Amino acid sequence: MERPHRGGGWLLSGIVCINILILGCTLVSGSAFHSVAITDVHRQIFLIILLLLTILWMLFYMRVTSQKDPNGVFKDSHAGPVWLRGGLLLFGLLSLLMDIFKIGASVGYLQCDSVVKVAFPVVQAAFLFVQTYFLWCHAKDCVQRHTNFTRCGLTLTLSTNLVVWMAAVTEESVHQMEISDLNVDVFRALFDDRRCNCSHSVCETFKEAFYYLYPFNIEYSLFASAVTYVMWTNVGRPAEAPSSPQSVKFSLKDVCLGSVTGTLLVVAGLVTFVVYKVDILTEDEKNRNEALLIHFITNAVIVSLMCLSTAIGCVVYRLDRREHVSAKNPTRSLDARLLLAASLGQFLISYFTVVAVAATGGGGHLDALNLSWAVLTVLQLGLQNYFIVEGLYREPFHVTQAGAPHDAHAHACREHPEVTMAQEGPKSKCSVTSSRDKPSWKRRVLKEVCAFLLFANIILWIMPAFGARPQFDHPIEIKFYKFSLWATIVNIGLPFGIFYRMHSVASLFEVYLNT
Repeated sequence: MERPHRGGGWLLSGIVCINILILGCTLVSGSAFHSVAITDVHRQIFLIILLLLTILWMLFYMRVTSQKDPNGVFKDSHAGPVWLRGGLLLFGLLSLLMDIFKIGASVGYLQCDSVVKVAFPVVQAAFLFVQTYFLWCHAKDCVQRHTNFTRCGLTLTLSTNLVVWMAAVTEESVHQMEISDLNVDVFRALFDDRRCNCSHSVCETFKEAFYYLYPFNIEYSLFASAVTYVMWTNVGRPAEAPSSPQSVKFSLKDVCLGSVTGTLLVVAGLVTFVVYKVDILTEDEKNRNEALLIHFITNAVIVSLMCLSTAIGCVVYRLDRREHVSAKNPTRSLDARLLLAASLGQFLISYFTVVAVAATGGGGHLDALNLSWAVLTVLQLGLQNYFIVEGLYREPFHVTQAGAPHDAHAHACREHPEVTMAQEGPKSKCSVTSSRDKPSWKRRVLKEVCAFLLFANIILWIMPAFGARPQFDHPIEIKFYKFSLWATIVNIGLPFGIFYRMHSVASLFEVYLNT
């Protein structure tokens, strides 16, 4: 049973988190404008202080708090699954590479720029190394010692990651708006070559390289924030009875259709994305319109296929008789909340697009495709959210349920031929037999849907994460809302939409394992 969080430590940790986030948001947003006397250096000094404080706390935790006491160390078996920590490790390595490129670019400007711009990526690289090791080893901890101090330290870590995320999103958004050649005179360039020349020949290469790695750093910060939040909810949580290990095997023969069609979708999406990125940068209006046409059609087709497959999965859920999970699980609850909250970013952009196109009348095929894409995206997000949340809260097929009424077990066994029923006195239970290699048609369909949606969300993450900005390349929303308002909407909604796609991939994999 989960103990409710009460007391001074809980309240103080919340106050720490709120204050750091508000101050960080103010400095990050203020440093993006020429008219505000807050520079990139001021923001980076603040971030360096946060990173160093967080590093010190994590080192204290690993040296003192996490040491075994006479009662042992409590663990949450559901927290920090290996696939989540593996993703954190991968994004951490790519973020570390980004910092190396940043250091290389900043060193070239040392003769005429602040040393802080070199110190910041150095400190951030150290932070990435320490935090990745910390979360890999301690993501499952239910801390019982120094609980008040630990709660404050975890909210410090959570706030630091979120402020780093805000800074990365702001820098990446400014960069995308600069290369879109729009009204960007109000935005500050991260490196202004007009006042400073690089001392070596590879500055431009380094700058372009680390901008392409920003999406991974953004995802790393959000992944780390999610893991840290779960650790915070587990502070002081009593030990649970250890669950029996589950051997869940991934087999391609169970997801042949979904994996093949999903892979083809990713390949087709990558090809059209490359064509879009090449043609959209040309001055020829015809080439730009063709690039937008290809991009809109590709995305409309992808979300249409996702709507169809998700609807099939939802119908199968209605026919499925698995019970809903009743036990409290902070990790599962956080997954569902993050999914629903992150989808609001894409909902925001889509509805603003629908209103703009409908209000202006939609005078051409590009407008019609843009409207279709927006409407289909709204439908797809709603269906996918339902499908994933239902899957997360259903009892896994491979979980043995004992102690339920005989009729319920008999019904479950009839529903799933790969499960057989054994009688033990007045109670019965279902057990997995060798027929599990031949799952029921419901399991097969759900697995295929999960596999297809997983690949589809990957390509929908790749395109906006690596620079697809049809919201700025197609002018209808800019004309309707004016540039400043539309840029604000996109720069708020798009980062959440990108995170939604990556988080959907992780959640779909979890649903697949439970199916």
